[in-house]
Amino acid sequence: MITSAQHQFSAAERDTIYANIALRRDIRHFQPGGQVEEAQLQRMLAAAHQAPSVGLMQPWRFMRVRHAQTRQQIQALVEAERQRTAAALDERAAEFLRLKVEGIGDCAELLLVSLAPDDGTVFGRRSMPREMALCSAACAVQNLWLAARAENLGLGWVSMFEPLALAELMKLPAGSLPLGLLCLGPVATFYERPMLEALGWRQTRPLADMLMDEPLFELS
Repeated sequence: MITSAQHQFSAAERDTIYANIALRRDIRHFQPGGQVEEAQLQRMLAAAHQAPSVGLMQPWRFMRVRHAQTRQQIQALVEAERQRTAAALDERAAEFLRLKVEGIGDCAELLLVSLAPDDGTVFGRRSMPREMALCSAACAVQNLWLAARAENLGLGWVSMFEPLALAELMKLPAGSLPLGLLCLGPVATFYERPMLEALGWRQTRPLADMLMDEPLFELS
């Protein structure tokens, strides 16, 4: 049971939460041979499952990829998409191909996160049914990401794959939608800055660029 005292964070606890958010990174480099303790994994998955969801629909599904052969097949799908992405980038293709885009072969745990078949939930998503399901699943991944950082583990979200091909490979139920391959495990070091920023691919934009005021209307 949660008591009223548990709803109040101390200043130190508050600062730790903000530091966790600030230090979260999308990780691509893992320690080969690393391990994630089962208790750690269950804590992180429990955190993911506590995410908010529209209409309490909880549309996320997580699948552990346990076999090396399956990882190799997944890597082939990712590599095919990496090449297609490079072709679509024109003058930046060679620069893109030098980037490390996944850690599937080295991470300790590989999780597939997918959107479950639609359960017909209307509450809160009548006008945006797929969008609200996607937002809910993204909240679960963010919870998992922050939990991994609190466990001093790295996590990287890989989205380079054809969803239908991955769904077929992993034998997902009809109506499911793969959203990401989550590479999880120990790292030698965390990036000081987001990797794509450090490598000069793209720069983080300031918060001020994302803030807007409501339009001003003249009173008649």
